[in-house]
Amino acid sequence: MSTISVVAGTGRGPTAVTSYDAALADAGVHNYNLVRVSSVIPAGSSVERHDTAPDLGPVGGKLTVVEARATIEARAGDGAGSVTGSAAADDAEPDAAGACAGLGWSVDDDGRGIVYEASSMDEATVREAIETGLAAGRDLREWSFVDDQVAIETADGTTEEGFVTAVVLAVYGAAEPIP
Repeated sequence: MSTISVVAGTGRGPTAVTSYDAALADAGVHNYNLVRVSSVIPAGSSVERHDTAPDLGPVGGKLTVVEARATIEARAGDGAGSVTGSAAADDAEPDAAGACAGLGWSVDDDGRGIVYEASSMDEATVREAIETGLAAGRDLREWSFVDDQVAIETADGTTEEGFVTAVVLAVYGAAEPIP
């Protein structure tokens, strides 16, 4: 298989979509079309964390990803807002001050594994959801998992009005042409 690159970013904008695009730019994947998949890592893969995406191929290609995403409406001074995203938590604190997204992955000696994503308005909720999801996913499989990792990104929602987004993506391989 290939390398799975885990990247993260945050962004701000006047709309939820523009803040999402800015977060993708911060992660280095804004010039691609993202195709979301569930969360199984193929055997023979390696998972590598990057500050920003490496060269993934031509602009406009499709990237296969597992994505965690949270977007909130920012409020200058108080951060109150509601979270939307790939796995928004129902029990998010209404006065939390940020958009928080995270991915966790667990792999076996052959490189196969699972990825779980979560989003909320605080890191503790995201971390707990990821750890719970990974434990449940491991219980469903008869594999010998040897390594667990977590990547969490938070966007501060208290500094200005508009929207803020946090994303964490597991990017499977490089961009492929869209027919």
